[in-house]
Amino acid sequence: MNPRIEHWQGKRVWVIGASTGIGQATADLLHALGATVALSARSGGKLQAAAADMMRAIAAPLDVTDHESVMAASERIVREWGGIDLVLLVAGGYNEMRADAFDLDAANALVDLNLRGAFNCIDVVLPQLLRQGYGGIGIVASVAGYGGLPKALVYGLTKAALINLSESLYLDLRPRGIAVYQINPGFVDTPLTANNDFPMPALMTPADAALALVDGLEKGEFHIHFPRRFTNSLRLARLLPYRLYFWLVHKVTGL
Repeated sequence: MNPRIEHWQGKRVWVIGASTGIGQATADLLHALGATVALSARSGGKLQAAAADMMRAIAAPLDVTDHESVMAASERIVREWGGIDLVLLVAGGYNEMRADAFDLDAANALVDLNLRGAFNCIDVVLPQLLRQGYGGIGIVASVAGYGGLPKALVYGLTKAALINLSESLYLDLRPRGIAVYQINPGFVDTPLTANNDFPMPALMTPADAALALVDGLEKGEFHIHFPRRFTNSLRLARLLPYRLYFWLVHKVTGL
């Protein structure tokens, strides 16, 4: 559904959310494969140290909830590179929440980070990609966006919105020569999942998640999801009638 990527030599990849977890591991892997990478996140010092250890990297700190900082980072990257071949929007957060403990401030903060933060990045990136007439954008959502799940009252809806967003972007951008990738990880051992107090089936390391993500990019897949034995089971569950879906989720999670 997207062009295959035969090699990464000379590719200019901007990873937003590159300080930890999947973003960091993916940036490291792409650099090892020959890409030039721009590392963005809020932790400027950590990014500077990471970039200093790479031959083809720049650190461009930003806060996705601050449109001006995203714009400043983009302008710097384009000024240094002359263009962008791929943007990976990995930045995001998680806040466990259930209906009996709804917290409006926490809910709004998560929407600002996961959803409005994505809008800030897209607003900056799309004009550059459209001017170029080539390139791509990958949006990391989550399998939590496939359907309602316990403890994901707000997190899940932000990821569902990103799934819908990537589908709409594909319809608009692919005819214009711009690739769009919808990326839905399962459970990955990152700081976001470290405090989970429930079983996490098929838990992956960030390095393994990065391998699966990059493999999907190289194959030109639109829907990149991993680990497939887990993600496909969730996708199949969404085909069930609600009565069976809710029963299955309760049975599997115990919640």
